[in-house]
Amino acid sequence: MYTQSITRAHRTAFVLLIDASGSMAETIQFRNTYCSKAEVVASLTNELLFELIERARRTEGIRDYYDVALIGYSDDDRVYSLPDGGEPRFRSICELADLPKSINRTLYEVRQPDGSIALRTFDTPQWVEPQAAGQTPMIEALRVARDLLSKWCAEPTHGHSFPPIIFNITDGEATDGDEEELRHVAEQIRSLGTTDGTALLLNIHITSTEGERTLCFPGVEELLPEQRYARLLYDCSSEMPACFNEAILAMKRTMALPPFRGMSFNASPTELMAMLNIGSISVKTE
Repeated sequence: MYTQSITRAHRTAFVLLIDASGSMAETIQFRNTYCSKAEVVASLTNELLFELIERARRTEGIRDYYDVALIGYSDDDRVYSLPDGGEPRFRSICELADLPKSINRTLYEVRQPDGSIALRTFDTPQWVEPQAAGQTPMIEALRVARDLLSKWCAEPTHGHSFPPIIFNITDGEATDGDEEELRHVAEQIRSLGTTDGTALLLNIHITSTEGERTLCFPGVEELLPEQRYARLLYDCSSEMPACFNEAILAMKRTMALPPFRGMSFNASPTELMAMLNIGSISVKTE
């Protein structure tokens, strides 16, 4: 299980659910500056999409290794496709690469071997723009993802593919239902899959509060925080298969024991970036 390499004949799917509620306007420290959580999530999502496109690039062009659904949820229970705001759907990685987009030029400080600091620029295409308004219809967003994934997994050409991976990035709790509804739809998503395994749902909770305890990919012996919401996210998230253990242990830098759960609580931007990378780049590609 979870051994199928990604090829054009066996592509996989990624779903990114992005909380764009009003609280995402709160500021957070990110790369030596302060900006909104919405800006952080948009920036790291765009970097992930760029990385996926580059991983699919070959001398003859981009190969269709991935199907990607970008879904925002905010306002008055509105769930929509990014970047166009239309009906949520999958796009092939080739289609995503061809979408019109702006370019963001970011300036980074890089320490040289002699100890001096140099400035480097990095240009990243922008598919996702920061948004922060309204409520948090997370349950409806997960239902939309469930329906998209159900159809994707039912396609005969996907029957033996590496199973889909879903990232739910949020800074708060669902405003459109109760805990049992959230658990139920999360369980429905985790029950979908292919002959290579069931779908992997990663719930990533980010925070703007410094100094609080952080939990990322908790291991079997790690104590969960007393917060009710941390335990809810744990219950709703997938147990990570063994093929991710090496990357997770390198991130955690502890002697934590697997199996690890695909969730975070109070994650920093650095931890968000690590979770996105581990969840997407650890999968073997042709």
